[in-house]
Amino acid sequence: MTSVAKNTVVTIKYRLSNTEGEMLEQSDEPHSYLHGGYGNVFDVVESALEGKQAGDVVEIMMEPEDAFGEYDENLVRVEERGVFPENIEVGMQFEGQGESSGDVHVYTVTDITDDKVVVDGNHPLAGQSLRFQCEVTEVRAAAPDE
Repeated sequence: MTSVAKNTVVTIKYRLSNTEGEMLEQSDEPHSYLHGGYGNVFDVVESALEGKQAGDVVEIMMEPEDAFGEYDENLVRVEERGVFPENIEVGMQFEGQGESSGDVHVYTVTDITDDKVVVDGNHPLAGQSLRFQCEVTEVRAAAPDE
């Protein structure tokens, strides 16, 4: 039986919950990724899966720095209403550059008034500790084109 190692294709079913056990996300379909430090899953998850085989179950706690990062107040911006389309709604997302870093972030509209729009470039799970549970459903050697 093949074990999870560099350049294997790993297929998992996963569940992500907060520290209170509230389910935040789960895979409806198995998720496959190329294992070996390619940035396809969180590093801490990849480390926990190293050496595992199909049928193994892994559960880890991820601190914010292991997952979606700390919440950054600098990524919350108040913009003029006029720079947005008429049909803008809370929850809409768009790409934009951070004011200080210049990095591209996905911003989510969190509030709209008559003349201002508040947008947040933090991931919705930023600043949270998370419980990641998964079952390895398949492990195979990667094909050369993968």
